[in-house]
Amino acid sequence: MFAHMTQRGDKSMFAIPPRRLRTAFAVFTSIAAGPMGAGPALAQGAASWPSQPIRFIVPYPTGTQTDITARIIGNEITQATGQPVIVDNRPGASTLIGAEALAKSAPDGYTIMLTTNTTSAANKSLFIRLPYDPLKDFAYVGLLNTTSQVLVGRADIPANTLDEFLAWARKQKNLEAGHWSAGSQVSVAMLKSLGGIDLLPVPYKGGPQAVTDVLGGQIALTFTDFSSALPHIKNGKLKGIGITAPKRSSVAPQIPALAESIPGFDVLVWTAIVAPAGTPQSIIAKLNGIVNHGLARPEVKAKFADIGFDVSPSSPEELTRFVEREIDRWKKLVDNAGIAPQ
Repeated sequence: MFAHMTQRGDKSMFAIPPRRLRTAFAVFTSIAAGPMGAGPALAQGAASWPSQPIRFIVPYPTGTQTDITARIIGNEITQATGQPVIVDNRPGASTLIGAEALAKSAPDGYTIMLTTNTTSAANKSLFIRLPYDPLKDFAYVGLLNTTSQVLVGRADIPANTLDEFLAWARKQKNLEAGHWSAGSQVSVAMLKSLGGIDLLPVPYKGGPQAVTDVLGGQIALTFTDFSSALPHIKNGKLKGIGITAPKRSSVAPQIPALAESIPGFDVLVWTAIVAPAGTPQSIIAKLNGIVNHGLARPEVKAKFADIGFDVSPSSPEELTRFVEREIDRWKKLVDNAGIAPQ
């Protein structure tokens, strides 16, 4: 940055005038102090965190398992801190909208997001370009829970068992199947390839919209979460065909695992909490402790069990390593399903 010095007799002189040099030095020190100057401010804010409401971005529609999860955990955070947690639903574009909003938020602990296998793992393989980097733009707080999805179909499908459904479906042409997340998209592709069914994938903004169209007869099938599926299955408006986990769920043991008749069908999904990269570690650690304390409470475990979730607490470091492995796992799932990145 500084110009070289030249010798004239016994005097040293700058190749640029001293006045200009002083100006350049002032600019340099101002730039250098910028990020460092932010450090004390962040440290002060971290010490008093939280002193204001916390925004909790959910990149899915209201009423979904992810939305319910955020509200359960948000209540635990409020109980522990006394600060309101405001759920901000930002659905659409396979969670890209919500994820980009988080990545652009200030790393001060007052904006967090409910992430999933879609946002943090699968999207790297489903899209050629992402508006965020799941490892560089997120600070991982803690894993929350794991679950599977349910394949539901129209009530008039002439089948009462999984094998009967497969026999019927294999005779159909362009059977429309809705998807709205990486888990549902991969599940549709696996049902098509492993199940030998001629499916026509139909994208949706969220699970509830896909379920609505199955109820209305616009499409035949969709994969959705337990909270969206079970009420309609119980009242006979939808057929519960199978779940994506390798074994049946205690929430709905009457619904078979798709793997019982389609060997190799295994799509588990999960949720976790992230903050913007650069969030002070003291805030990450405090939030992780609050979340894990909540997950250990019997009442919270029961609420998650009611919607088909198993709690899975972790440390921030464990979650980060888990996400790194999940990125590789979902790449294999996407590749094996034959899905081309968009």
